[in-house]
Amino acid sequence: MLFGDEWFADLAVSFGAGALFAWMFAAMLWCAFGVVRHADCLAEHLGEPYGTLILTLSVIGIEVTLIVAIMLTGDANPTLARDTMFAILMIVLNGMVGIVLLIGGLRHLEQDYNLRGARAFLGVILPLSVIALVLPVFTRSTPDPSLTVVQAVAFAGVTALLYGVFLAMQTVRHRSYFLQPSSDRSDASGGLATEPESDGAYEGRSIPYHGVFLVLTMLPIVLLSKKLGIMVDFGISSLSAPAALSGILVAVVVLTPEALAAIYAARADRLQRSVNICLGSALSTIGLTVPAVVVISIITGKQLVLGLDPADLVLLMLTLLSSIMTFGGVRTNVLQGAVHLVLFVVYIVLVFSP
Repeated sequence: MLFGDEWFADLAVSFGAGALFAWMFAAMLWCAFGVVRHADCLAEHLGEPYGTLILTLSVIGIEVTLIVAIMLTGDANPTLARDTMFAILMIVLNGMVGIVLLIGGLRHLEQDYNLRGARAFLGVILPLSVIALVLPVFTRSTPDPSLTVVQAVAFAGVTALLYGVFLAMQTVRHRSYFLQPSSDRSDASGGLATEPESDGAYEGRSIPYHGVFLVLTMLPIVLLSKKLGIMVDFGISSLSAPAALSGILVAVVVLTPEALAAIYAARADRLQRSVNICLGSALSTIGLTVPAVVVISIITGKQLVLGLDPADLVLLMLTLLSSIMTFGGVRTNVLQGAVHLVLFVVYIVLVFSP
């Protein structure tokens, strides 16, 4: 913050610029781990689903900050928000889910989760994903896969409204849907649910302490986000890298701590927490990012392209269909994890070889 203007004044493709990017990226990633640590301590105090919800909203706040900062930096990439949302959906629904199910299956053979909670997540993820990333491809009001102002405001409004309804259901009316089912496997369909026991991963302090430091730990990420935007914009243009790579970098900062938390929970045979983290991240990405970037786009006049390319559109639909099949039963195993990891590999290949 003190010397950034001088350091960024004359960027060039060099070891120094690479080291500066690596240093800043590592610092932001380290702070993101701190956010997860404080969110997990709050989860120990508040229980599910509030703990996971705090974690999800915290990292999505980081995501929106990074996207907006890069949107407002230099020659804004009109597809950045789309690429970031798509990257997060692919990393979460294929990469994270695949690793979680694979590790959980190898360690515990089969794992139970609350079927009604997973269905609730997917029941909202499916329409919001199609509205945000698929429908703009087929609208005729604009020559490209973008939306008119009326369409953007309407879609953002219904997206935020539906996400709000889901949060009310998750935290008030049907909180039991998102709790780990009882040890009796016959109840895994959602008949009985229990508060998960604390795994003692963190020695927590008071709720106000972790609440304050959760915000303070996010502050460096917010302050550095514009600088990261400058570096990403410079690197993509200078190295002729795929434009989608900027979205992947944002997704890595946002999702790495959550991914480790989900893997840790699966190893401890607390798959419901892993499901809450993974599907909650995917849902929040659509439910909160779309309204935020639409508002920023309208205020700043920046072009916003949301519709996916044909190959990505096919991969998204295949991912959603596979997710419905994976979470259509009451137990998971290694085969389902392997399927999602294959889809994740396909996504990575298509990024560098469209």
